[in-house]
Amino acid sequence: MAIEAGKGHEGGARRIRLGMVGGGQGAFIGAVHRIAARLDDRYELTAGALSSDPERARASGQALGLEPDRAYASFAEMAKAEAARSDGIEAVAIVTPNHMHAPAAKAFLEAGIHVICDKPLSVSVAEAKELVALRKRTGRIFALTHNYTGYPMIRQARAMVEAGELGDIRLVQMEYAQDWLTERAETTGSKQAEWRTDPARSGAGGCIGDIGTHAYNLGRFVSGLKTRELLAELSTFVEGRALDDDVRVLLRFEGGAKGMLWASQVAVGNENALRLQVYGTKGGLEWSQENPNQLWFSRLGQPKQLLTRNGAGALPANARMSRVPPGHPEGYLEGFANIYSEVAAAILAAREGGEPDAAVTYPSVEDGLDGMRFIEAAVASSRGGSVWTPVG
Repeated sequence: MAIEAGKGHEGGARRIRLGMVGGGQGAFIGAVHRIAARLDDRYELTAGALSSDPERARASGQALGLEPDRAYASFAEMAKAEAARSDGIEAVAIVTPNHMHAPAAKAFLEAGIHVICDKPLSVSVAEAKELVALRKRTGRIFALTHNYTGYPMIRQARAMVEAGELGDIRLVQMEYAQDWLTERAETTGSKQAEWRTDPARSGAGGCIGDIGTHAYNLGRFVSGLKTRELLAELSTFVEGRALDDDVRVLLRFEGGAKGMLWASQVAVGNENALRLQVYGTKGGLEWSQENPNQLWFSRLGQPKQLLTRNGAGALPANARMSRVPPGHPEGYLEGFANIYSEVAAAILAAREGGEPDAAVTYPSVEDGLDGMRFIEAAVASSRGGSVWTPVG
């Protein structure tokens, strides 16, 4: 995906008109999505319902240079108005707290607008199933921003598993550790902590929905395995907190492989320690998000081999996600941008009534449903005394 400056939109095609729901002043993830959308010059932000507070929404729109009549007070108003314009948005990015994902996505799908939604997909399996059915009925593109699947070395790992270089997969180890909720940040004015620890806005899962789904999605994406059942223990270590802040899950995959997932937001000393290990009958892979440009590969009976982003031995799946030569770090923002560029390729193909190149890959609404099934099964397992529970 090495793209010449100013030539990101394929063949001189006009940029994709993008709207945004949420992500107004002071919102971290909204800014990340806007950077990612613009990095490869594929999108242009033209409309937004940037806050549930109308005044804040208008002020946020003005700060981002939106035309006053396209800084909307609600997503419902925005979907209706933009669908009626000849120059209306083609896609919308939904970057709200979890409980607003499904209502907003539904409104824009029904308006004929492509959807790029933050994870998790919804707050329930029932909502997720409704979105899957609606996407099929409308034929619109629906992408979920599990951004870590956009990292070049994760694409390399997935390609190696698909090529059989690890043999039959036996073990998948997933970890995602942070420490930012070690104390009750939700009572100190942190808006990020407030909604993530509120069941009304986050859903039934806290840590498991916020970061556990990232680790789970990554393990599924690389291994290609489907989960049969799980056994989970969801813990709340911080007194007074309404949702889990530490998660431990055992997984049984179809075909006999086993998995283990640990996610925590109270693991002191961890910043954003997302790690993945996959082991098969012939070899193993190890990757860490905090060193994202490296992938350790072990062949049975041979010394470990260090593979690098766009370096020697890079597979096409790795190289097409890389923008700069090896040794120049790429990371979080570029991984996010890769998801946006993959979706852009699909949208540009859809403009012409076609399909994108077969290499184009992004997390879908079906992946979102899979994530919701994982959350609900884990919550049910834990509440039932940590018993084996079917997934889906």
